[in-house]
Amino acid sequence: MWIGPAEMPVKQPSQEAKSDHVFGQSRRRPKMFRAGLYARVSTNDQQTLPMQNRALREYAARRGWAVAMQVREIGSGAEKRQARERLIEAARRREIDVVLVWRLDRWGRSVTDLLATLQELEHLGVGFVSLTEALDLTTPAGRAMAGLLAIFAEFEREILRERTRAGLEHARENGKRLGRPATAAIHAAEIRKLHRAGISKSEIARRVQIGRTSVRRILEAKS
Repeated sequence: MWIGPAEMPVKQPSQEAKSDHVFGQSRRRPKMFRAGLYARVSTNDQQTLPMQNRALREYAARRGWAVAMQVREIGSGAEKRQARERLIEAARRREIDVVLVWRLDRWGRSVTDLLATLQELEHLGVGFVSLTEALDLTTPAGRAMAGLLAIFAEFEREILRERTRAGLEHARENGKRLGRPATAAIHAAEIRKLHRAGISKSEIARRVQIGRTSVRRILEAKS
């Protein structure tokens, strides 16, 4: 009598839920980045603010980041950026992991200012992403680009120093006196006259509108 091959038992899939442990150790779930969003527009360009906010939120969603804080600012470039400072304060308190901005010139008033804030964020361990320039300091390539910003910042400072030196030289060539004006010295004769008349130093300073220290220095100087 022929006997066929014995059927192999089919292994049924386990109905047990997948364990959160790997080789006896708990499985680490990836940390979700907490993003701080910053949008800024000039006083005459407020219509782009909704577009910036939408683009920032969409990018954060694509990266799987949670929006922990969102600030917006309206004003000129020369004004102090108080909303930006609130975002930096949140970074100092470790409340956010990355700063997301629409464009670099929305964040920094100058190359030097931009670099200073980026260096502080790096020191705090907080990333920085600018959408328009595709600058992502959470990646090695982005950090390399930040090194180029340092070069540009030094270049900017050198230009300012050169302009200052050129301006001073031009003023000297035109016979202009440099430095603080000698406001107290031009009143020296009047100060001595009032003092000889018995007027107190405090009253003399009030009358000629200079500091009491300057009055005392003139009176103590040799004539």
